[in-house]
Amino acid sequence: MQVAVTPSGPIEGRRVAVTGLGALTCAGVGVDALWDALCKSTAPASKRIAPFDATHLGGPKELRRLDPFALYALMAADEAWSQSGLTGPIVDAGSVVTTGIGGLQTVLEQVRILNDKGPDRVSPFMVPMMMPNAATAAVSMRFGLGGPAETVTTACAAGTHAIGNAARFVASGRCSVAIAGGAEAVIVEIAEAGFRNMTALSNEGLSRPFDVNRNGFVMGEGAGILILEEWDHAVARGATIFAEVLGAASTADAYHITAPDPAGAGAIRCMELALADAGISASDVSHINAHGTSTPLNDLAESVAVRHVFGQNPPPVTSIKGHLGHSLAAAGALEGVVSVLTLLHQLIPPTAGTTEVDPEVGLDVVIGAPRALEVDLILSNSFGFGGHNGSVVFRRYHT
Repeated sequence: MQVAVTPSGPIEGRRVAVTGLGALTCAGVGVDALWDALCKSTAPASKRIAPFDATHLGGPKELRRLDPFALYALMAADEAWSQSGLTGPIVDAGSVVTTGIGGLQTVLEQVRILNDKGPDRVSPFMVPMMMPNAATAAVSMRFGLGGPAETVTTACAAGTHAIGNAARFVASGRCSVAIAGGAEAVIVEIAEAGFRNMTALSNEGLSRPFDVNRNGFVMGEGAGILILEEWDHAVARGATIFAEVLGAASTADAYHITAPDPAGAGAIRCMELALADAGISASDVSHINAHGTSTPLNDLAESVAVRHVFGQNPPPVTSIKGHLGHSLAAAGALEGVVSVLTLLHQLIPPTAGTTEVDPEVGLDVVIGAPRALEVDLILSNSFGFGGHNGSVVFRRYHT
């Protein structure tokens, strides 16, 4: 991606415009429902996605052959694609749609059928439904995207990595357009039991990012999609440009399979590399859309890293997981969508569930109500199991 931006354009690489947004969350269908929910001080009671109408995506037989996570991705992608005004097929267009776990609901259903009815009754569609790349495949086929179609499975950092990877396809000239995002649908008993038994879940069922009383995350589900487009390509067709992807980075903690490095070394390097990739300094950042899972260790390690990079007066921070719960690989994608919405509305959503910021965190966490602020540059962070770190820099629309 470009190293720096001047009034005449990037020094290195093509500019990457955001021309479409799509979301499906516990707040409802679409980015408008998402933004309306995030601007409230209280969170949706359930973090599950309510039943929705998907008949515009296909007939009953076609839809039954999609695991919920792939259907969620298609719903969000359809909104973003329609908003962008693009039409396919586009032979060089890419798609990077990620998931952390993939078609777990399909696996569980087919194991039940295997046990109850025998191997001959297992669906021949099980494998294409459960495979992690099913969402990317479905998106590329629906819109006729003939470029790279890839899936990143880097746990809770994957959605952010998808945005960064897709942006590089566009910046490098490999793709004129790329769909980027993530989807997850794993609020099922076995997943909840696994996270609960490793003491990652809140024992109260409450998400309180950075709060002094935080005690674990709450599972969520959903999908977030961004349409990324080469700047001149977007301008030439008269597209509405919402924002710009200015830089991105990825690093590893190389520390522990689940726990973050308490010194935040990997996260620090990731943020610093993203800022360098964007050609900006820490002081240029207006706002940080944090990973903010609501677990004691993760929130503290993230705050240590942020304070290291940004000094004693870091920019205001928010975590949308207070509203939506933690949707694993979809989280970073949704946070990317929300970062663009924040730039458009010039309003930072509050962190729901948080009432008293932990003094050890030491960050300016936006709580209680949305905060109006002139926001030009946003850093969006994601950190996942396995020590995966991802950061993306978004900039408000500038000609």
